[in-house]
Amino acid sequence: MQAAGTGTTAASGRDGQDGYSRPGGAGAAGGAAALVARRLENRPHVFTLSVPFPSPLEADIAYGSLAPDKEPHRDAVRKELTVSGRVLAVCWRAGDSHLLRISIINFLDQLSLVMQTMYRFGPPLSR
Repeated sequence: MQAAGTGTTAASGRDGQDGYSRPGGAGAAGGAAALVARRLENRPHVFTLSVPFPSPLEADIAYGSLAPDKEPHRDAVRKELTVSGRVLAVCWRAGDSHLLRISIINFLDQLSLVMQTMYRFGPPLSR
């Protein structure tokens, strides 16, 4: 998920044991790896999560509880929730992996609370 941090030696151009590049050695490969890493950093990070529920009604209740929460960094992280039958699906797209991780962790905390609440009150009555 995270392309940055592929190695400090490749980014600095130092790949020898003494910290200096060797002509015609691994330095060329290290430079290519750094170039690929930079290209990957520019691509958006995408994460999807599917959460099955015991019934479609419970998936709709979870959707109704979680959908109103907007992302604080809407321009950096986009979150889309959908319900298909008894499955709640969430798809995140972000340019920054750190903000993506924070968004996912916050969502999982909220999802846990919703699921605990539904479990504690028992199965919902049909609408």
